[in-house]
Amino acid sequence: MSYTRRIASGTAIACLALGASAALGAEPDWSNVPAKTLTLFYPGQSSYDWVRSPEHRRANTKVIEGDSCVSCHEGEEAEMGELIVGGEKLEPTPIEGKTGSIEIEAQVAYDADNLYMRFKWPTQLDRPGRYHAYKRFDGEAWQSYGSHRVSSGVMSGEQPPLYEDRLAIMIDDGGVENFATQGCWLTCHTGMRHMPDEPTSDQVKAHPLLGEELKRSDVRKYLPNSRNDAAMPAWEDTKSAEDIAELMQMGQFLDLMQWRGHRSNAVGMADDGFVLQYRLFDEGKNPFSSNIDSATKAPKYMFDEAKVGLKSLTESDISDLSKPYAIIREENAVPFDPGAGWSKGDILPGIVVSREDATGSAADNSMATGTWKDSMWTVAWTRPLNTGNADDKAMQEGKVYNVGVAVHDDNVTTRFHFVSFPFTLGIGAEADIQAVRVD
Repeated sequence: MSYTRRIASGTAIACLALGASAALGAEPDWSNVPAKTLTLFYPGQSSYDWVRSPEHRRANTKVIEGDSCVSCHEGEEAEMGELIVGGEKLEPTPIEGKTGSIEIEAQVAYDADNLYMRFKWPTQLDRPGRYHAYKRFDGEAWQSYGSHRVSSGVMSGEQPPLYEDRLAIMIDDGGVENFATQGCWLTCHTGMRHMPDEPTSDQVKAHPLLGEELKRSDVRKYLPNSRNDAAMPAWEDTKSAEDIAELMQMGQFLDLMQWRGHRSNAVGMADDGFVLQYRLFDEGKNPFSSNIDSATKAPKYMFDEAKVGLKSLTESDISDLSKPYAIIREENAVPFDPGAGWSKGDILPGIVVSREDATGSAADNSMATGTWKDSMWTVAWTRPLNTGNADDKAMQEGKVYNVGVAVHDDNVTTRFHFVSFPFTLGIGAEADIQAVRVD
């Protein structure tokens, strides 16, 4: 079997979360759960290839031998982040004013059925990153409005920086060699987006596996074991689909889940995916999809004016937290009416979000709610210990897992995030973070 995948207001979120809580179990009393502070730092273009190269200042031999990143760099996260983010090293396109590190507070608990996580971290901006892929009417057509900080339109000043905040979690149960020591650097490579030697979209589309089978036009995360030469895992040197399916069946993949400030938080969810030959979503359908009709290039839905008081946003609404920011199909949307009297400058989300439409393993993270207050995100996340799906990692009491965490903040995407060194998570077992049993 081939593992090909297709990417497929406050009161409302509270109601949705309440419904999910009834199915998954209520959150614990967080005051009784110890907190662990992790320092996440800006990695620039450091990658699997770089940490194994002589440019890594003689540490490359230790990496190749399997030594951990923290054996050399524990406690140096903030210092390294400041060095890289300013462009002194590993960053050819520094972002002006971006900080080099953040601290995130993590709490984890569990009961017989569920894992409960809560994360808190500060945002660099004085508003939440909840805006994503907007479309603006220019008087004739709906054009892209806003993008991430290193996009050409934003860097030239033609577009405003608008991108959703994200919290990503990668989990390994010991099935992925070297993830315990090298963490997310195992998934980041030369040839990926915003990395050295990035291939063209035409090159990727022509690739038998990535382009012709997976229908991709860029290169995203992948594991060395998915390439024929794991020591030098070139993006194009993929194993066969049959070999990759066997690796998947053997559990040699990483669980990757992302809470998204626009595409999932609007309905109290997070997405669910995995990393092996590519960064793919799980089987089923995510809570988000395109709001743009491929034939007409116009939106599929607009805001229901009778419910939210407007049919679209304007530029002045973007920082107004009282205004809706996401099109939620079953809650605040009606089909797009091209004759509704659109004016130049009207803005609609280019993504439609739906809890009802999310299905299958891709919808496992049905309770992940984020609250932004005083420049601080608090994300509370409930997940079944065992989803019963083959594209997820099952977790058990008494076991220890290897985990990596990343945060996208300040209107950025891809590698322009903050990352942690790998740490251990114990489900009732001794580890860097020990989940507390609460039932």
